[in-house]
Amino acid sequence: MVIELNHQEVLTAPAPSATVMVLRDGPDGLEVLMVKRHGNSGVLGGVHVFPGGKLDALDCLTPLSQLEQSAEALTASLGESALDTATGAGLYVAAMRETFEECGLLLHRELPLHVPTELRRHLKDGLGFVAAMAQLGLPLQTSSLKPWARWITPRVPSVMNRRFDARFFVALAPAGQEALHDDHEVTETLWLKPEAGLRQYWSGELGLVPAQILSLSQLLKYSTAADVMTAASSRPPLLIQPEPMELEGQRVMCYPGDPGHSVTRPLWSGPTRLIFRNNRFEPEGGLAALLG
Repeated sequence: MVIELNHQEVLTAPAPSATVMVLRDGPDGLEVLMVKRHGNSGVLGGVHVFPGGKLDALDCLTPLSQLEQSAEALTASLGESALDTATGAGLYVAAMRETFEECGLLLHRELPLHVPTELRRHLKDGLGFVAAMAQLGLPLQTSSLKPWARWITPRVPSVMNRRFDARFFVALAPAGQEALHDDHEVTETLWLKPEAGLRQYWSGELGLVPAQILSLSQLLKYSTAADVMTAASSRPPLLIQPEPMELEGQRVMCYPGDPGHSVTRPLWSGPTRLIFRNNRFEPEGGLAALLG
């Protein structure tokens, strides 16, 4: 896959969106679900990402009776003082909706096995996600999601011509459900150990962009899915605003703690910059730096 760098400034505000790192314990340790975006997609075509997408207006109109937790509590968990409660709750709804639409996983505990099939039928018939859940008598179990990070695309995005304000969540894979790609937005679903994902990226088997690269690198320090969920519950979401610069003819993406970033305190132990070379984003120190 050939990545073309963007050099155009995007003047529009970043679009609110939600992304979910779905986790499970595999036979050899922690695994995370990734999906491959359709090659013809206008955003990150052919790249492996975590399930997610833009916030829809209907997500913000979810009846309070459908939410397992209050809109105020959900908004407070995101740690954004300027965020209104309709948007805060809507981001949780978007995370659940996109996860189901892209890979068929409904983030719901103790779910009867026939429900995902029924939900897909309702969606195919044109019923919205929230309305379809209500039709099935199911609340939105928002407690299945824990906020993890907030990634805001810089004004000069590196790999697309759009900006997103992406709230990353973590969630445990629901028992008894199988991840299935939709063959529309995504063409592959893949469970990966974080280390394996980074190694496959380095060998050219997977296409990844910085948010996924660094998220996989952060997951390396956790042994189980429960460990990640506990970590997410113990701290506010990380605010990550990459600051790009051109250095010796190369695009450099700087993150908090890097000398080239306005925030001097690092958010994680590991690389604080990625350099675009060899048609990919690399840290100083190569693969070994990503693997810690």
